[in-house]
Amino acid sequence: MTRHASSANAFTWADRRRLLRALAAAGWAREYRRVEAVLLVAEGRSLSEAARRVHVARTSVHRWVRQYLATRDPAALQDQPRAGRPRVAAHLTDHRLGAALQRDPRRLGYRATTWTVALLARYCAERLACPISPRTLRRRLRAGGYRWKRPRYVYSQRAQHLAQKRGLSAVA
Repeated sequence: MTRHASSANAFTWADRRRLLRALAAAGWAREYRRVEAVLLVAEGRSLSEAARRVHVARTSVHRWVRQYLATRDPAALQDQPRAGRPRVAAHLTDHRLGAALQRDPRRLGYRATTWTVALLARYCAERLACPISPRTLRRRLRAGGYRWKRPRYVYSQRAQHLAQKRGLSAVA
């Protein structure tokens, strides 16, 4: 008797129904892939065939089958939290970022007339207690629809001597 045949016999008709319902309710691709692989094994396919069908390693399918058979609950196949660096900039919402961009950097004590990514990252770290790298901030600004354009300076009044230098009359 082969390895996959014994695991296929371990599944009942109720298991197949549970897995079909979980497959229909799966919201994430990873969860869908896991449930589909276990369902294929429950229907009598080999571990290798199920692994090829869902594009994962055979050992992963074997592990998922063991996880399911231990509890008989499709929730055992859901994605678990992973280790890694926590998302520090998660509490820097688009609203807070937009409110910061509306403020004048000069009124906040900076020697700049417009925001730059480096200056805004520094502001977020110092005042909003949210350290964020300029690269990540640039991505967040682009995703929020913000674009940086060089400011165009315009004189509020026309210089008196400007018309004379160009040869125009002083009345214009």
